[in-house]
Amino acid sequence: MNRFVDRADAGRQLAAKLATLPNLANAIVFGLPRGGVLVADEVAVALRFPLEVLVVRKLGVPSQRELAMGAIGEDGTVVIENDVVVALRVSPEEFAAVEGRERAELARRIEKYRGDRPAMSIEGRVAVIVDDGIATGATARAACRTARARGAARVVLTAPMASTRTVDELHGEADEVVVLATAEGSFSVGQWYEHFEETSDEEVMESLRRASRRSPT
Repeated sequence: MNRFVDRADAGRQLAAKLATLPNLANAIVFGLPRGGVLVADEVAVALRFPLEVLVVRKLGVPSQRELAMGAIGEDGTVVIENDVVVALRVSPEEFAAVEGRERAELARRIEKYRGDRPAMSIEGRVAVIVDDGIATGATARAACRTARARGAARVVLTAPMASTRTVDELHGEADEVVVLATAEGSFSVGQWYEHFEETSDEEVMESLRRASRRSPT
């Protein structure tokens, strides 16, 4: 297993690979909070692109919160993992309760990270969506669909590592999927990092503040 030192190290390695891709001019780098923003910050610095946050939330199974049964994104995007919902017999009432709770958290994060600042326009531009790892892909799907709904001309989904199966499935959501490593079977994203501490709201906000100081949109 090729492990990353931390999210900053992963972001620098990811940026080196993205730098070889054609047609990334006029791109905006979108980090998925919280941890994905720290990876995205390094990508944005290296490639000299603007950095923005794209808020999505996983909908965890009530009895296994780390297992995604869906995801929600900004602008009302909803992704449902029907196979998980059916296999674990999640009732409509249980699903709705989780969705309601996560929508409240999604709204809180948008307010926390942006305040009165409007979301950066992606109309006609390239959206480079960055996370710190992709397991089931539910939040990645929600992010891609949100970027499409906002008018992105091209969507590039990228992460330091991802599930092999999920990468194959996500090719239908993004124009291009770029990862440094893939894994088979079940795993946790943290296994791929030497240091994988929980990212705070303040760390996300500091990344966004630095980005706003270094380049125009």
